[in-house]
Amino acid sequence: MTLRALLAGLLLSLVLTVPAGADSCDRFTVRLIRGTGVALAGRSGSTVVFRAVDADRMSLDCAPPRRLLFRSDRREPPRAFFVLIGLAAKTLTGASPEAVEALALRLHQDSLLTGEPQLGRSDGAVLRCDPGDRPDGIGGGSLCRLAPDRPHRGHGLSHRVARG
Repeated sequence: MTLRALLAGLLLSLVLTVPAGADSCDRFTVRLIRGTGVALAGRSGSTVVFRAVDADRMSLDCAPPRRLLFRSDRREPPRAFFVLIGLAAKTLTGASPEAVEALALRLHQDSLLTGEPQLGRSDGAVLRCDPGDRPDGIGGGSLCRLAPDRPHRGHGLSHRVARG
């Protein structure tokens, strides 16, 4: 049995022994593991960190509304990075993974071209991708954030709406 399967099984058995109505973050974590193939790396409070082959960091903030963060150390991550975002969007919001994957790729490319964060919506998911060269001191690489869509209030960001 692989370590990943063992960890997933351990988490699943732990969640199944939790009374109904208990920590929904654990239940959602299991759904995310099943839906994306990531592995649990740890949890602190409402933040869950995953190991993902296709992202250098993937984390979940369970505080409402739930949000996912995807980070790659590469300025131009491989296509699998965007596939992972699409799969996570399906788990988080029920959105079409293909539509969100395509949106993530376009937003990422636009952020590299403009040097500005890009925001887009698709199928009940809202996604923000920041440019590879970040002025906020976090460093190079790529960063995308995913959350359930809420009514929009202007944030001074470029927007792209995708229907899917």
